[in-house]
Amino acid sequence: MIEDWFADAQSAPEQARREWTGVGVALLPLGTRFVAVRLPEALVHTAVETTHPQELAASLARLLNGPVIFDGRTMGGTYYALTRPLIGRPWEHQTVAPRLGSGTYLGVPKLSRLEPPGTYWVVPPRFEGDLCKPGSVESLISYALSVSQEAEQ
Repeated sequence: MIEDWFADAQSAPEQARREWTGVGVALLPLGTRFVAVRLPEALVHTAVETTHPQELAASLARLLNGPVIFDGRTMGGTYYALTRPLIGRPWEHQTVAPRLGSGTYLGVPKLSRLEPPGTYWVVPPRFEGDLCKPGSVESLISYALSVSQEAEQ
């Protein structure tokens, strides 16, 4: 079960289940099962060229081919692309879209939370271990940055 796979990121998976039942979001540690790339809302909107929720979700699903969380309560709106941990490879976009790993916790919504209010899945995971490919996330960021640079000229 997908929810079990996420809950097992915690040393006490039952705590994640209680949090999902109680508040709808569980704080899960990053770095072992998965990491998260923090994508500012403006960057994502530039990359997918829309702010329309259904179009945005469809574009992210196609471009990243993995789960994405949205939290509108932090930093003016933030997307989190979940990826596998990268071993021995630096993250080129740390200043613009930081990769969050060991020592960081992420609010992960229960699988049925697919719309606001609060933290929700823009693109829910489809199976256990479903994660975005780091290269796909890097491509999305690079494209958004190039579009932004062109607009400034």
